[in-house]
Amino acid sequence: MEISRRSLLKTASASGLVAAGLVVSEGFLQPLLAQTEPVDENTQLLAQSSPTPTRRGEMLYRNLGRTKEQVSVIGLGGYHIGKIQEEQESIKLIRSAIDRGINFMDNSWDYHNGRSHRWMGNALKDGYRQKVFLMTKIDGRTKGAAKMQIDESLKDLQVDHIDLIQHHEILRFEDPDRVFAPGGSMEAVVEAQKAGKIRYIGFTGHKNPQIHLQMLETATQNGFRFDTVQMPLNVMDAHFRSFEHQVLPVLVKNNIGVLAMKTIGESYILRSNTVSAIECLHYAMNLPTSVVITGIDSMRILDQAFEAVRSFEPMDQARVTALLARTREAAAKGQYERYKTTTQNDSTAMNPAWLG
Repeated sequence: MEISRRSLLKTASASGLVAAGLVVSEGFLQPLLAQTEPVDENTQLLAQSSPTPTRRGEMLYRNLGRTKEQVSVIGLGGYHIGKIQEEQESIKLIRSAIDRGINFMDNSWDYHNGRSHRWMGNALKDGYRQKVFLMTKIDGRTKGAAKMQIDESLKDLQVDHIDLIQHHEILRFEDPDRVFAPGGSMEAVVEAQKAGKIRYIGFTGHKNPQIHLQMLETATQNGFRFDTVQMPLNVMDAHFRSFEHQVLPVLVKNNIGVLAMKTIGESYILRSNTVSAIECLHYAMNLPTSVVITGIDSMRILDQAFEAVRSFEPMDQARVTALLARTREAAAKGQYERYKTTTQNDSTAMNPAWLG
């Protein structure tokens, strides 16, 4: 296809190239075609797949998909650490999170024109880099744009490698084709992986679960399997254009690491007055997620995240059903998931040059 199967298989990658004993195209597409199955069957699958966490200190840790990485169930959102007024305050917050057990660091090349990268890079000095699993995202859809953004990310983060790079904002149905096209961004990412600049490969998006499925299918057609997928998972998503119902079962069946985002919906969900922040975090943690990424821009919000971990207990189906019943009416039209229904979160739509 766009990137030849032969060229991809040259990479001896922990990242999920399809090889003997792993899922092949036909086997991978089978879950995609099963999306017409009743939601109850998927619900049963997800309930049976809830990961068994390991507790160390204040934090719970889960496996990252089929990798052997253990990551904190809470991930530190990179966008919010760039919103803080003073750099030293941001560094203090990042290091406090790490000291208390959060090891998954989220970021992106485009957050605050690189400020989130620079501040996190400074925070990861003095031995902190060795304590974390570092993830960032790139926007480029061309090989040239992606290569530039990978190299800038390494420079601004002040590291010699990044643990996980994700194709950011897969929002348009043409994005998968562009990523895997000749001269597309996947070529740059695979080359960076071969060079030791990155370890694992994933993608993110917040718009439409069908686009996520298209990205997974396009990867399969090109002989590639992602290590991770990042997507909205929350008490509203369960009712409206649901990533939980349409995409999550596919990831679970194929042992791809699940990164939850928009768990509180940038506080919009809280404005519905149907659930608390802790309930939102518990709901996402109760799903078969590897990491629940949440925005943390103050010590108070950091404490809230740790309280969610401390108080978390697996929820039985009756509790889940009761919680979703409270949010069903508010969620029906997507008004509290504006990242799905408007362009206000589509940074690449507002900055098309980033795509290359």
